[in-house]
Amino acid sequence: MNGSGRVVVITGCSSGLGESAVKTCADKGYRVRGTLRDAPMRNAIAALLTAGMLAGCGTTDRVRSEGPPTQSKVTQMSKKQTVGTFLGAVLQQDAARMRQLANADYIQHNPFIPTGLEPFIQMLPVLKQHGTTAENIRMFEDGDYVFMHNVWRNAKPFGADEMVSFDIIRLDRNGKVAEHWDAMTPLVEQTASGRTQTDGPTAVEDLDKTATNKALAVSLIEDVLMGRNPGKIAEYISAEQYHQHNPAIKDGLGGIVEAVQQLSAQNNLFKYKKIHKVLGEGNFVLTVSEGEWSGRPHVFYDLFRVENGKMVEHWDVIQEIPTQGLANDNGMFGFR
Repeated sequence: MNGSGRVVVITGCSSGLGESAVKTCADKGYRVRGTLRDAPMRNAIAALLTAGMLAGCGTTDRVRSEGPPTQSKVTQMSKKQTVGTFLGAVLQQDAARMRQLANADYIQHNPFIPTGLEPFIQMLPVLKQHGTTAENIRMFEDGDYVFMHNVWRNAKPFGADEMVSFDIIRLDRNGKVAEHWDAMTPLVEQTASGRTQTDGPTAVEDLDKTATNKALAVSLIEDVLMGRNPGKIAEYISAEQYHQHNPAIKDGLGGIVEAVQQLSAQNNLFKYKKIHKVLGEGNFVLTVSEGEWSGRPHVFYDLFRVENGKMVEHWDVIQEIPTQGLANDNGMFGFR
């Protein structure tokens, strides 16, 4: 809690791409894997990889590569199947299948990637060159959106050997991939809680409570992280169980208090300013927020697991919002 009575939950080391990410994590005493590469190559591979290309999407809805789909098959697939098939095509450098599944005017919100499908396709050889792969840990669906929690490997051009990301893909009313958002951070070997940044439950439960759980996440951010009524934190976070996957914070409410005290002493608390999107499926809710850290703009992705009306688990990724070297002017938000 800061001088104004605001409690701020820490959301990990700054991600960004490349040097700033690793330097920030190293400065905080975290061990990250890998070293930096030259900036042009880092930006090139970042442009390719952060567009949402995954390997082994962890969902029973995934469609496997068994020949190019017809248009009728595309329209019959579920949203998760469409996204999984599209991402598989990216890894296989199957441009024809990508064109079948995605719009030509594919909108890109990763600031380092040109918008449009063809510029994306032209960068596919970089993926094979570096042997970069990814593993989908969680995949959820909310309306026209599919949102994912992923681990990237052989990702040195990002700034570290392994990275963690959240990716969001919007499908249009014809069921085609239309838009992409993401944020990334280095994978940390040692964490305060002993948990990894991605382990924990993946199964969706309580589908009938999706709307209620999304409202709970909004209230938590507005009251606690935005400082409207921080004293209500115990109404949102379980005092009996709160599994923390932020690498800097221990489990439980006590872990949050301890971390806030440490950052307060450093005069380096996070500030959440605006919620841009809330997505949920059953007991899982993802919020995308805009704020500041160390006086610089950041995007905050927070994934919560809800049980019996309380938050019982938390994963996150934050990334500094770049202002230079942008490949598009779509911004990191712009949700519909």
